[in-house]
Amino acid sequence: MALTSEQRRLRAAIAAHTLWANCPDRSAQTAPARTAFLQRFERQVDPDGTLAPEERARRAEHARKAWFKRLALASSRARAARSAGRSEVPISGITDEGSAQLSQGGDRDAA
Repeated sequence: MALTSEQRRLRAAIAAHTLWANCPDRSAQTAPARTAFLQRFERQVDPDGTLAPEERARRAEHARKAWFKRLALASSRARAARSAGRSEVPISGITDEGSAQLSQGGDRDAA
């Protein structure tokens, strides 16, 4: 029998709580995920691996900061839309394309 979405959510919550209840070092448990997340930005700025490590790290740091600024922008827009009473909240601006458009003074949502 297939689980409902609520049952799947409960099963996932049980698994997460069980994991953290039995985990002596949360930082060590999440280290592989953090490493993969940060490597994503290095691959983004230097897909061929030709940059010097220092330059790759500098550019990756800026790419990471841009990612979080895009998330902050999307969050701000969502809060503004909710406070204005709109139920549909646009999430544009998170993608690289959206940030390029925003940085050029454009706004995807403007009609």
